[in-house]
Amino acid sequence: MTIRVSASILSADFSCLGAQVESVCAKGADLIHIDVMDGHFVPNITIGAPVIKAIKPYSAVPFDVHLLMDNPQEYIDDFVDAGANRITVHQELGASVGNLLDLIHAKGARAGLAIKPSTPVNAAKEWLDKVDTLLIMTVEPGFSGQIFMPKAAA
Repeated sequence: MTIRVSASILSADFSCLGAQVESVCAKGADLIHIDVMDGHFVPNITIGAPVIKAIKPYSAVPFDVHLLMDNPQEYIDDFVDAGANRITVHQELGASVGNLLDLIHAKGARAGLAIKPSTPVNAAKEWLDKVDTLLIMTVEPGFSGQIFMPKAAA
C-alpha cells in the first residue's frame, strides 16, 4: 500500500490560492485535492475548470479533481484540459459510473471513485477493476470543517 498526502484546497484562502498551492507542494504534499461542487449533488458551489487552469502553474504535484456533481460527463474534458491528472466521480451516480470511468481514462487521466459515508463500501466493488483510486469519505460531502466520522473509515 502506498500512502500519499493529498492537500485539499477547499479551506484555502482563495485570494492567494496560487501561493497556497505552491506552499503545500513545498511542504511535501503528493497531490492537490480539488473539490468541485455544483450545488445540486451537494448543497455547495465551489470552483470550476478556469480556476484549476489558473493555479496549475503553481503546482509541482498532480491535481486530484473530485467532481461532486450530478452531470460530471459534461465537464470531464474541461477539467482534464485545465490540468486535472486524476478525476474522481461518485458511486452514488449509479449505472453511469462505468461509462464515466472509461471516459476519464480515454481522456488520459487517472480515474477515481468516491463513496459517501452512508454508502456501503461493497457498492464500489463492481468498479474496482476500472479505478486507480477509491476515496472513502469520512464526512458528508459539501462543506469543509466537518467532524470526522470514524465509523465511515471502519
